[in-house]
Amino acid sequence: MIPIPKVEKTARRIVDEVSKAVIGKYDVLTEVMATILAGGHILFEDNPGLAKTLIARSFARVLGVDFRRIQFTPDLLPSDITGSHIYDRNRNEFIVAPGPIFAHVILADEVNRATPKTQSAMLEAMQELQVSITGDTRPLPKPFIVMATQNPIEYEGTFPLPEAQLDRFMVRLSVGYPEPPEEAEILRRRAERKEEEVSLSAISSAEELLEMQRTVEDVVVDEDVRNYIVSLVGRTRKHTSVYVGASPRGSLALFKLSRAWAALYGRDYVLPDDVKRFAVPALAHRLILRPEFWSRQASTSDVVQGIVQATPVPKVS
Repeated sequence: MIPIPKVEKTARRIVDEVSKAVIGKYDVLTEVMATILAGGHILFEDNPGLAKTLIARSFARVLGVDFRRIQFTPDLLPSDITGSHIYDRNRNEFIVAPGPIFAHVILADEVNRATPKTQSAMLEAMQELQVSITGDTRPLPKPFIVMATQNPIEYEGTFPLPEAQLDRFMVRLSVGYPEPPEEAEILRRRAERKEEEVSLSAISSAEELLEMQRTVEDVVVDEDVRNYIVSLVGRTRKHTSVYVGASPRGSLALFKLSRAWAALYGRDYVLPDDVKRFAVPALAHRLILRPEFWSRQASTSDVVQGIVQATPVPKVS
């Protein structure tokens, strides 16, 4: 078992290394690292060109794990993701040809452009850590992390992700535009290296990442903090503007993320602030607002933020 201080040190080194490629987004990268430690999937929802693909590829390279990118399109079939049986003439039999889903880190690019049938193949992989290839069930490699992207401004030719699949993403994150000094730094570094690719070193491995995830499982969550999580999630179900609140999977997401965040700061116990830190990323995408609130341009993020502010915070010694 890797001790907590080593988990903190290794995780920080990973984020620092990725920061060489992704400029000025240290907070987002730390959130991604925490989600990876918690063993969850990530949905990036933002405008095009904001380094969502670069973040996924860079993390895979620095983690030292296998990486595959799947471009989702309306004509993409489930077998294009999972693989299929093909006939081997030499062996005179059908064999399984694995698809690109068999990797540690999967970038599902523009995931909402695929049809619901194809999205369902991803749903099984994300939840069950396995895929079915014409009746043949195959386990996926561990760790298995999906980083999906969708562009909020492009709705033509898209199929909105069903609530069941949105619920499978542990967090929904937004990268955001860089500040002018950060954008200037991006240009400066590009001019200096004289090539497109940024050279990154592998800091970890699949085996070490699994050990780090197992260490996070030992982080203590006090009963009062657990009740605080339950209270936050419960209030999403009773809020006047919410039609469908967060499921128990939202509670589990907050529970896992708060432990990972504590480990990132060298602690073997969770504070209420760790829970508050991930309330919006972990819960907002799980809510469905009542139709009468759509015209008011209300957002689920604002609802969750209001719930956090209104919920009493426990005192933990």
